[in-house]
Amino acid sequence: MDLLPAILIGYAVGSLPIGYLVAQTARGVDLRRVGSGNVGAANVYRTGGLRMGIAVMLADAAKGAGAVLLAGAESGPAAVAAGVAAVVGHIYPVWLGFKGGKGVATASGAFGVLAPWPTAIAAAAFGLTVARTRFVSLGSIVATVLLPVLEWSMPGMRSVDVGTTIVAALILFRHRGNVARLWSRTERALGT
Repeated sequence: MDLLPAILIGYAVGSLPIGYLVAQTARGVDLRRVGSGNVGAANVYRTGGLRMGIAVMLADAAKGAGAVLLAGAESGPAAVAAGVAAVVGHIYPVWLGFKGGKGVATASGAFGVLAPWPTAIAAAAFGLTVARTRFVSLGSIVATVLLPVLEWSMPGMRSVDVGTTIVAALILFRHRGNVARLWSRTERALGT
């Protein structure tokens, strides 16, 4: 697949506001107006419970994986572009005025297809960090920083290395408020 169609497909798939739709349909809740105001899985968990949060997390990951697979996972740069575009679509969905989630689950799905081992290690680091600290944001930041470091250190396609770096920069930018709250010790932990 050519680059432009891959980017358009990736963005279209990634921009589907699943968390928003699930919370709105199941609970009548507009995620943009409650909790963190974010339409991702963590805010769904806080407003709709564990099962709903996990379902949205898996669906968001499926968006990333689906975008890569639709572009043809073996197609190299086009598949990477589709994965990056899916994350951009999740973060900046046209349907919600370009105000979406933070992209972590969507990135995990995209790079789970493109770079399975680095993604699995980053996911394990996410899980361990959240289990130890109860801060989803800190787990997300740790995994986000770790993924490109691991990817660049392993043999593979340069386009995947670059893709993980671009996505990490986007996700870290979206977490800047969380970083400030973690630093000031005002970040909200899971279960509080």
